[in-house]
Amino acid sequence: MRIAALLGLLALAACGADGPPMRPGASVGVGVSDSGVAFGGGFEASNGTVSVGVGL
Repeated sequence: MRIAALLGLLALAACGADGPPMRPGASVGVGVSDSGVAFGGGFEASNGTVSVGVGL
């Protein structure tokens, strides 16, 4: 549910209704260590001047 809300906010920010359009982005990472496998990721929206991101 949180991911759907976050994607909705990023889509709304990316429409550019009140300024230059925001470009959405995403990243995914996988790490392996002695203690196991770790997964991570994040979402970001940027218009060149301002960048807003959330890591998971």
